[in-house]
Amino acid sequence: MSQPENDIDAMNTPRILVTGATGFLGRHLLPILRSRWGDAQVVGVSSADYNLLDAAQTRKMFAVVQPQWVVHLAAYAGGIGANRRYPADFFHRNALLTVHVFQEAALAGVRKLIYPLPGCAYPASAISPIDEGQMWNGFPQAESAAYSLAKKQGLVAAQAYRQQYGLASVVVLPGNMYGEYDNFSQGDSHVVPALIRRFHEARRRDDAEVALWGTGQPVRDFVYAGDVAATIPYFLENYDAAEPVNISSGTSTAIVELAALIKHLVGYTGRIVWDATKPDGQSVKVFDVARLQALGLSCPTPLEAGLRRTIAWFAANYREQTDGLRLEETSGTNGTNGQLLAHEALFSNSQPLASSS
Repeated sequence: MSQPENDIDAMNTPRILVTGATGFLGRHLLPILRSRWGDAQVVGVSSADYNLLDAAQTRKMFAVVQPQWVVHLAAYAGGIGANRRYPADFFHRNALLTVHVFQEAALAGVRKLIYPLPGCAYPASAISPIDEGQMWNGFPQAESAAYSLAKKQGLVAAQAYRQQYGLASVVVLPGNMYGEYDNFSQGDSHVVPALIRRFHEARRRDDAEVALWGTGQPVRDFVYAGDVAATIPYFLENYDAAEPVNISSGTSTAIVELAALIKHLVGYTGRIVWDATKPDGQSVKVFDVARLQALGLSCPTPLEAGLRRTIAWFAANYREQTDGLRLEETSGTNGTNGQLLAHEALFSNSQPLASSS
């Protein structure tokens, strides 16, 4: 008796495991994967399901889910203040999250593992546009080095497990992501969510001005998280090389331009006051996307369009903190891709700190 066609399709469709599925990038990625491969074949887990800091629970996860492909988004992430206070925690926990998942994936016979690495893993001295070949040219930013070096172990693990176990490990490096489901807490947020919240609350209070640190002249490369998520199916299906790939827009936006645009889109009519006595951070940080484009991929969402979507989501959920909106500091294991330290515009006691890093 022949097997029903839908049963045959299910057998031939890989089972996909996504760790950190309830976090920032995970919220964008899961619908894309499920639309392509079906709800039953895509399993999203978070720390509420398995504690990946524990090897036994990591092993249990692979035994229960039995995936062929894995997208490992889980990371212990937090703002720059938390990294300064608890560098050992950030190193230890992210090292375990990396080591346990690679080891148990290999032992479970996983065929492919996608490992996003934060842009802060690049050397602090990297020259923009930053291409993948600069990865080992120096030490990363000192303030987040414990975190970024723990995550950077994934590059070594990818090569080691590919060589010994045949695990096709692919490392991708998203740029400075923004979008719906981002972290808008005062202690942990990046420049885009921080500015959105700052201007939104200033408009509600009818504040006359918003004060920001620095000159606003640093230049950054922003990428809509939905665009990053949309590239992952390609890497699962078609990319088997050991070389890492930057995933970003490759465009340059000065912080002063970003602030003016967000101010306009939020509808805040007060003044922006820049405090030039405060530090600016790294002058230019833009990613080279030639390798991404050579694969026929891009991150096409214009900054204004992505910001409109993000601001609309934030405004709709702000009052009741619905749809997972994070307004309080919640450093922890999540699916943010660990890129919370790649760019700063943090606020402490409603006052702006650094504009960028």
